[in-house]
Amino acid sequence: MTVPAENTTMRALSSRLENFRNLDPAERLDRLAEAAGLSPADRALLAAPGALPLARANGMIENVIGTFELPLGVATNFQINGRDYLVPMAVEEPSVVAAASYMARIARGCGGFETSSSLPLMRAQVQVIGITDPHGARLKLFQAREEILAAANSRDRMLVSLGGGCRDIEVHVFPQTPRGAMVVMHLIVDVRDAMGANTVNTMAETVAPIVARVTGGEVRLRILSNLADLRLARARVSLTPEALATRDFSGERMIKGILDAYTFAAVDPYRAATHNKGIMNGIDPVVVATGNDWRAIEAGAHAFAARSGSYTSLTAWERAQDGRLVGTLEMPMALGLVGGATKTHPLAQLALRILGVRSAQELAEVTVAVGLAQNMAALRALATEGIQRGHMALHARNIAIVAGATGAEIDAVAAELAASHDVRADKAKEILARLRGA
Repeated sequence: MTVPAENTTMRALSSRLENFRNLDPAERLDRLAEAAGLSPADRALLAAPGALPLARANGMIENVIGTFELPLGVATNFQINGRDYLVPMAVEEPSVVAAASYMARIARGCGGFETSSSLPLMRAQVQVIGITDPHGARLKLFQAREEILAAANSRDRMLVSLGGGCRDIEVHVFPQTPRGAMVVMHLIVDVRDAMGANTVNTMAETVAPIVARVTGGEVRLRILSNLADLRLARARVSLTPEALATRDFSGERMIKGILDAYTFAAVDPYRAATHNKGIMNGIDPVVVATGNDWRAIEAGAHAFAARSGSYTSLTAWERAQDGRLVGTLEMPMALGLVGGATKTHPLAQLALRILGVRSAQELAEVTVAVGLAQNMAALRALATEGIQRGHMALHARNIAIVAGATGAEIDAVAAELAASHDVRADKAKEILARLRGA
């Protein structure tokens, strides 16, 4: 669990925003601003299109010709370690924000989510080739450990002053590869509140000459690993049968269905791929909204899911002795509050202010809780009426827009499409023509 600094002022916030989904965007912004204590400048930034100035975008990447926007929503109801969070999510897929919010509401009634995380340790890899005694080279590197650590830490004295820095080394031997024997040294670096890519890459390049001299080999790659298996975030939720019951399904039936659906993903990689994609439906939008590297998170997540040698579920669902359904998620979560787009993109900075997180570890824990909620939503739907009913009802708004609906027509066409369980563009055009009296 993330512990706030002693002088941190806790913000009183409720993530339970009644009737939020039924408001129009301007009204939602008013409610959010009030709940999260946003400044007039923050409100103006969210209300205005094109929040990323073209000049700033031009400094972020190459060959800029414009900017590309995604819908930015807020997941409500989240209570994590006893604290409420409003969670910004940037995503184009219907039902994601709604599903996360609804599952958070169910979890809230059962005590919310519990989270924890390990230290923000990242790995940098230094590859050595051209050696005939790889095991001997491994021991030579351990003998040179102090020299290597000192050289690595000399490149980022600010990080060291903040309590981070290169902590240790690991050495992995691959005695037989198509390119001969290979030794790979890992730098283990505490990157504090940074994602850490630039830091660990710089350290790897700094120590490369030492590694080459000590081993007598030739250094090739000097690069971080996105399998951040030392930088884990974990979330847990415990749900009563009563909380899971619906008008059509008992809580017992719901639990059995969720356990069956989870077990399918645990044993079958074809199902696990889609199961884990559903988890990332919750995680990626938070990562994108906060200006972090969602591709790195995806790479680490799926590699972690295959660490046993077979691709499997990232989550686990079990039945506790008291009859509750318990869901857990543990995965790599290399997120930062400093550096990269988190410091250059105005909306990423605002998203972090809305979240109110005080460390990269806390951000990671909130993000994993959202992933667990999203997985819970998908399993709940799959175990009962199927995934399409709720998803297509929300997708109906997109179809209405494609058909040409505007303003109040969008909701009218979408409502009729959803009620008919026939969400198609041609059907939407028929409804729109009738509404317009054509």
